Amino acid sequence: MNDRIKQLAKKVLSSLGIHLTKNQRYDALALKVMQRSIKENSNCVDVGCHKGEILEEMIRLAPEGKHFAFEPIPELFKDLKTKFNGDVSIHQIALSDSPGQSNFHHVVSNPAYSGLKQRTYKGTESIQEIQVQKERLDSVLPEKMSIDFMKIDVEGAEFEVLNGAKEHIIHSKPTIIFEHGMGASDHYGTTPDMVYDLLVGDCGMKISLMDHYLDDGRALTREDFRQQFYESINYYFVAHDLEH
Repeated sequence: MNDRIKQLAKKVLSSLGIHLTKNQRYDALALKVMQRSIKENSNCVDVGCHKGEILEEMIRLAPEGKHFAFEPIPELFKDLKTKFNGDVSIHQIALSDSPGQSNFHHVVSNPAYSGLKQRTYKGTESIQEIQVQKERLDSVLPEKMSIDFMKIDVEGAEFEVLNGAKEHIIHSKPTIIFEHGMGASDHYGTTPDMVYDLLVGDCGMKISLMDHYLDDGRALTREDFRQQFYESINYYFVAHDLEH
C-alpha cells in the first residue's frame, strides 16, 4: 500500500469518526503479517501468549501445524490450558537465554505490562513478585524443528528470548513479530544495536516495519532501527528472510 493510499484511508476513517490508536494499528498490521506468512501446515510460537488472541489466529491460519505458547503468569496459563484444551503445547515458562528460577513482576492491575524486570509504567500499578521458571526456546522445542512464525511480546526481554532461540532462528528463518522499545527494553540493558547484531549479523535476517514488510519488504538499516528506538517512533517490528 503506497503512502497516498494510506493517507486517503486515514482520511476516510477520520471522516467516519474512526481513529485507530497506535496499538490498534499494530494489531491490524500484525494480523496481515500473519495472513501473509502463515500457511496451513506452519509451525508457530507465541511468546508472551497472555489471553491467547494471537495464538487463536495461529491455529485458525495453520490448522495442520504444531503450535507452542509460553505464558508464565499462573492465572493466564491456567485459562489458556482450559481454552485450548490440549490443541497447543502450552508452557508456564518465561523464555530467556539461560535456564533457572527467576523473580517475575506480575503487574496485577495491568497484566500485559508484566515481565522479568519492571518497566516504565504510565501510572501507578499494583505489582506482585512471583517466582517463575526460565528456559531457552532452543531447549524446549524439538531439535531442528522447522518454525515458520513467531510472535514475541515480553515487555523488554525480547533480546534474551531471541538469543535463547538463535539455533532455531538460524535453521528455520521464521517470520518474527517482536516488540522493542524505550521504556521496556532499556530496563534490560538492551540496545537496538544488540538486537540488530543478533538478528541481522548472527541469524542472517532482515528487520522491517510491519507496513514496509507488507508493502515491499524493504529492510531497516542499523541507523534506521536505532532511530526508531531512540526516538520512540515505532516499537513493533518484523524480522524476516524475504528477498525483493
